[in-house]
Amino acid sequence: MKRVKVVTFRVNANLARQLWGEPSRIALRTLRDLTVKYSLSVAAGDLQFLDGRWYVTHSGLLQLASRKGCRGITTILQERLSDVAAGRWVFKATVYKSPGSKGFVGYGDADPSNVSLMVHGAEMRIAETRAVNRALRKAYGIGLCSVEELGSSSSNSGQTRTHEASTKHSSNGSNNGQPRLRDQLCLLIRQHNLDPALVKAYVADFCGTPSLKEVNRELVQSFISHLTACAKENRDMLICRLNSYAQPTEVKP
Repeated sequence: MKRVKVVTFRVNANLARQLWGEPSRIALRTLRDLTVKYSLSVAAGDLQFLDGRWYVTHSGLLQLASRKGCRGITTILQERLSDVAAGRWVFKATVYKSPGSKGFVGYGDADPSNVSLMVHGAEMRIAETRAVNRALRKAYGIGLCSVEELGSSSSNSGQTRTHEASTKHSSNGSNNGQPRLRDQLCLLIRQHNLDPALVKAYVADFCGTPSLKEVNRELVQSFISHLTACAKENRDMLICRLNSYAQPTEVKP
């Protein structure tokens, strides 16, 4: 088992270098710990490397919970703390690791001030995801912040520049060691033998934009995590969903 995990770490490290450049010694040491202790996979989209730090993803946490035999997850909207008119939502999530356990609690909040401009209107779903992520991290002892918990720190005056930079990164690859999201998407397509044209149509529909070039990094990362989870959990259903984006063949008279 130990040898298998060492091999898995080498795979993770090699793919990390391809996607994000050469990580620091501390980053590689952290990656080794995450691989050995939690069996997190870079190829599966369990981890993201941003600004020199590792972040776990929602799909990575769910896969970990499944491997550990998680008994259930409940979420409850905190109505007293939420404000529908202002688009502010607060959720409480509880993770039950085993039958009869008291559960590990996590709270998540989201409003237009702490989410990307590209996902305004989806604050309720983001708040629930953040709550689940925090509860899962508590339950399984993961000190890493999750990607979905990252808020928007940009001021209104700087949001346009941030969006432009994110768009450039998402379409052209990586700068300064940032993830090459296009490479990750291509890797997923090859791994699960998916139709690139149909995936392209799906991502545009998922992100609500005509093309991938108009989507910021956070939303592309969310789609990659979503696609990874779908491919793992039920590839046949994913294929059916992708086929729904196929253009009907014209029948010539």
